[in-house]
Amino acid sequence: MNILGIDWGEKKMGLALAVGTLAEPLKILRYEDLPADVTHQALQAGTKILITQIKTIVEHYKIEKIVVGVSEGASGIAATNFANLLKNQFEIPVETYDETLSSQDARALAIDSGIKRKKRKEMEDAFAAAVMLQSYLDNL
Repeated sequence: MNILGIDWGEKKMGLALAVGTLAEPLKILRYEDLPADVTHQALQAGTKILITQIKTIVEHYKIEKIVVGVSEGASGIAATNFANLLKNQFEIPVETYDETLSSQDARALAIDSGIKRKKRKEMEDAFAAAVMLQSYLDNL
């Protein structure tokens, strides 16, 4: 099963792809223009370009499920709202999964792997999405 993992953030989101049982970083989608207190309505108004990009990725990679990482607090609420928005946009399952500490784990793994700082910063959210998605797969 092809699964897209999303590490949602206020300014950018990391994407990861799992084909089978192994997740890997895919890319970063960057965006602006969302208010700090993201609501479901603001997400609908401010993420049309993101939804279009995600639809392209879903079609290209034949994605069968989307997993959105959620954390605690306001960011977790916004990520859950984004997941709900995706549920209304796609005819495939969209689930949420706890991504607490995935960014820190991804940073540590990247450092241990010898990935240079510049590359780590560029792909940090995609690495975090891969860590979250791999945890999801490992716990199925």
